[in-house]
Amino acid sequence: MKRLTRALLAILLAAALVGAGGYVWFQSWLEAPGPARQDTVVLIPRGSSVSGIAQRLVDAGVVDHARLLQLAVWQGGLAAALKAGEYQFGPGDSPRAVLERIAAGRVLVRRLTIPEGQTSAEIRRLVEAAEAMTGAWPAEAIPEGSLLPETYHYVYGDSRPELVARMRKARDELLAELWGKRASGLPLADQGQAVILASIVEAETPLAAERPRVAGVYLNRLKRGMRLQADPTVAYGITRGEKELDRPLSRDDLARASPWNTYTSDGLPPTPINHPGRASLAAALQPESHDFLFFVADGKGGHLFAQTYEQHLRNVAAYRASQRR
Repeated sequence: MKRLTRALLAILLAAALVGAGGYVWFQSWLEAPGPARQDTVVLIPRGSSVSGIAQRLVDAGVVDHARLLQLAVWQGGLAAALKAGEYQFGPGDSPRAVLERIAAGRVLVRRLTIPEGQTSAEIRRLVEAAEAMTGAWPAEAIPEGSLLPETYHYVYGDSRPELVARMRKARDELLAELWGKRASGLPLADQGQAVILASIVEAETPLAAERPRVAGVYLNRLKRGMRLQADPTVAYGITRGEKELDRPLSRDDLARASPWNTYTSDGLPPTPINHPGRASLAAALQPESHDFLFFVADGKGGHLFAQTYEQHLRNVAAYRASQRR
């Protein structure tokens, strides 16, 4: 009897040791680096089962054992916590880190950058090409200047109409804020005219520091009843913003009547010619105060400014000379 008791005790002890060893090994597996050697994106659809999620992670090379991962989910009581979505896992993420990310719903956040000065047609192409989004570009026309160029964040399944609505709301909120802080005495009747001016400034110079000065030139011309003579408005009248004009403007272009041709029409054009960014909107409403009426490219990315036409002609001659050199 004593021998039997000792044998049973030995068996139980061995089982306990095996169980303890297995538990230690399992915990070690949970904390050990996973097999992924690079960033890996995995989509977990809505309604996925625990086994389905585990298999997707194995197929993607994020973890190396589906059954062990399922065991970890049940042991941790995470079955109801796992969330659908698109996840990005880093190289060597452990099985525990993988499960914690999914349970916390830390989905992959994507970025879409809308450059300043894009037209509606150009923004449409960017939004339609954005990965992991749903829905089509809105059916209604998107007026030039109604969206704010920025970097927007979105997640898998966000819709394109919702993103466009966010762009429009961001523009409206920024414009209202800047309009409330506008300089006094501006020859702008409303916010719409401010956006039109900002779009011209946006098209004229890529230098943020130069935009308040360029805005000041056009505002000075408006106050004096001078035509704006802005080349980008002429180009927009030709292309309607569908594409960039792939040639220099000709004398015929400058003489051709168009609502957007500020060489032949007085005042501002009827609509913006692009979607201006934050800096250009601010420049239109807080312009630099000066007496400049003309400017021309300096050949280095900026512009030369002049108060008189005679000074302007000298600047033009200097620019042409630099181009020849």
